[in-house]
Amino acid sequence: MLTDQPITSAAPAGPAAPFPGRDPLTDQYAPRDPHALFDPHAPRDRHAFIAGLPKAELHVHHVGSASPRIVSELAARHPDSRVPTDPEALADYFTFTDFAHFIEVYLSVVDLIRTPEDVRLLTYEVARDLARQQVRYAELTITPFSSTRRGIDERAFMDAIEDARKAAEAEFGTVLRWCFDIPGEAGLESAEETIRLATDDRLRPEGLVSFGLGGPEIGVPRPQFKPYFDRAIAAGLHSVPHAGETTGPDTVWDALTELRAERIGHGTSSALDPKLLAHLAEHRIPLEVCPTSNIATRAVRTMEEHPIKDFVRAGVLVTVNSDDPPMFGTDLNNEYAVAGRLLDLDERGLVELAKNAVHASFLDTAGKASIVEEIDAYTARWLAP
Repeated sequence: MLTDQPITSAAPAGPAAPFPGRDPLTDQYAPRDPHALFDPHAPRDRHAFIAGLPKAELHVHHVGSASPRIVSELAARHPDSRVPTDPEALADYFTFTDFAHFIEVYLSVVDLIRTPEDVRLLTYEVARDLARQQVRYAELTITPFSSTRRGIDERAFMDAIEDARKAAEAEFGTVLRWCFDIPGEAGLESAEETIRLATDDRLRPEGLVSFGLGGPEIGVPRPQFKPYFDRAIAAGLHSVPHAGETTGPDTVWDALTELRAERIGHGTSSALDPKLLAHLAEHRIPLEVCPTSNIATRAVRTMEEHPIKDFVRAGVLVTVNSDDPPMFGTDLNNEYAVAGRLLDLDERGLVELAKNAVHASFLDTAGKASIVEEIDAYTARWLAP
């Protein structure tokens, strides 16, 4: 059922160009500095509302969340890397011509994570950045195979992420949980290693809640990973593969039928299949939508063409996420501003988006209720006459 062709709307429109100052809602490229650029169409008080809104983040990658400061620090630790040590130079380095180029750059940053100390630093600092955005709960996608195959001891890796998770919760109040994902481009060897690390009781970290599949989709059929997802589900983990980001809706169907997906990462091409949209809506299977990412990697041509509007019209449960925020020059607050503009949402509409993420998360019932209560209290204060 897999199509090996990108969806039509993802056709590249030429080489990437510098884009500071471009309009992130109409241009083909994302803003690179989330602290300087934001959705220019949203009122400034809307940005302030979003900045203080308690949130959950469900689709954000561990290495892809490394800020320019952290990437440059890691690059300085490992001077044999081709990654720039100058944070300003990283802006040009993180300019992608297409999805394949993004993967190439992403893997070069992965190569900077070489020691347990690197892992701990990255994880803790990612949590700090999430806390600054009022993220109360995040499911961070981690690819342990990328670290263990580079020689990091598997026990030391688990200890590093868990130590950072517990410190972050104690110091920032942000609760982290893990999704271990298979890097699809590395084949079945990586799938076997990832499921072993995820299900071995001697290694499985306390914070692990789900099992995913990332990397390129073209030429990487979803059904071949079925045995590994079956084992993960049997071990009590939730299924959250990427699908339909750079391929057609058949990839999403495969994720649903073969991998028993409970949420879909991206699912961008689902808009091309009305039956698929109806299925997602009927079964309340959430889509983890990452608008700026889809533009930066050319999964969608322009922001105004983004299918998030089609998803909402079809009744699909949509969550808004940041994917690899520093690499795409965004953050979760900006993604809410962009989604709010595309969906024409006021503050109450943005609140519903925030609650969607909480309800779609794998947080326990009491934890969900606590965040929802905090969202409601914040909104009441903001909207009070």
